[in-house]
Amino acid sequence: MRGDAVRTTSKKRQQGAVSIVVVLSLTTMLMCLGLALDAGLGYMVKAKLDAAADGAAIAAGQSVTRGNTPDQQKANAQQAATAFFAANYPSGFLNSTATLQTPSVVFNNGTVTIDIAAQARVPTTFMQLIGYKSLSVATSSESIRRDLDMAFVVDTTTSMNNSTVQKAVRASSIDFLNSFDITNDRVALMHFATGTVVDVPFKNANARGFDRATMTTKINGYSFNGNTNSEEAMWNARWQLNHVITQPSSLRVIVFFSDGAPNSFSSTFPMTKSSCTTNTGTVVSSDDPPTGSGQTDNPGGLYQLGVQTSQAMSGTCYDKTAATVDHLPANYNAHAASEPSVTFPIVTNSPRVVTQAMNGASYKVRYQNINRASRNLLEAMAAQARSEGIYVFALGYGSLLTVGKGADGEKGEDILKCIANVADGPSRCYNPKQPVGVYCYAATANDIKPCYSQLASQILRISK
Repeated sequence: MRGDAVRTTSKKRQQGAVSIVVVLSLTTMLMCLGLALDAGLGYMVKAKLDAAADGAAIAAGQSVTRGNTPDQQKANAQQAATAFFAANYPSGFLNSTATLQTPSVVFNNGTVTIDIAAQARVPTTFMQLIGYKSLSVATSSESIRRDLDMAFVVDTTTSMNNSTVQKAVRASSIDFLNSFDITNDRVALMHFATGTVVDVPFKNANARGFDRATMTTKINGYSFNGNTNSEEAMWNARWQLNHVITQPSSLRVIVFFSDGAPNSFSSTFPMTKSSCTTNTGTVVSSDDPPTGSGQTDNPGGLYQLGVQTSQAMSGTCYDKTAATVDHLPANYNAHAASEPSVTFPIVTNSPRVVTQAMNGASYKVRYQNINRASRNLLEAMAAQARSEGIYVFALGYGSLLTVGKGADGEKGEDILKCIANVADGPSRCYNPKQPVGVYCYAATANDIKPCYSQLASQILRISK
């Protein structure tokens, strides 16, 4: 009997011990589950907080360009960061409370650094059992906007001599400039047709900033006439970036707006008139091959470099029909003395064949020479710019770009894609080892502004 009593008591004690172990195990399991659930909420809040802070930094970097003084730019950046953070971190997300610190905006010799810091407090459920009523999570993000040098080129040829188009070009070009920082970014403005005029060059002595007010006045005063001497504009854009500025920024860009393919080029031409030995000017072809007989105005005559006019200049060395040009120079020599180390061939077998002879029975030969040389030169100059680390962004406008024109029936947009070095352009000119730009096509005048916005967005993206 006693032995049975002992065994019964021991069994009850074991059952009691098991019950305690089960209770302790369940408590531990519940605590672990609680910790996992509360920690999971913390991770979700942290991920949302990270995304909102990153977005706020990007928004601030885009908005810091707006304003006429550093204080205005700082205020705009902070306002954009706050608004973007609030929009991307909903109030009360998972019952949390988030706080965005005042964004830090620091200007330093052309570079703007924006620092974002935010915290969130998350109420706990199960962790309160062990004394933790809330979790605190924090995040930070930084946006560094690199300094920018940009040559902005606007086509003002006769083909855009339409009031609706002109209005859109002026308004959209001015709005495009508003995307950039007038105190830190450096911008040069120029327009081209038969020649190129540098309206506002880069500031001297490597000073930062640009004069947006003067540029606005210049753009509003543009007149639209003349032929498409695109390469003269490209040469001037490179010159501004490479020689006017001797301490370049970390990002250099040419923005090239045009509605057509090149049909003119500038050089010093050998002359047959006894009164002239050479003539520095621009020789012009039309956009379409000559037809019929008596095409004495194709190619067109010589015009003074750097002057926006469709009228022949006066003087014995200027000829309306360019009939006095003996032959083409071997290389582009309009500015050869300024940049002797760089050679752009005119007479060449690649990518388009250009022969040296100008005079002859067939005007078609002369037309082909000028038309092909114009296209070769633009592509060669853009490739040279890219080899120097310069991005080329191109904006093409109008239906003329989508139909075959010129001596070889090329689409103008293919040439613009070539200079921008985009993957969907002609394979012969795409070089992934060089900076890859952007080409945007504006089919109508209403599409010009969205295209400019796309280019500005891409430039600001790569400047970060």
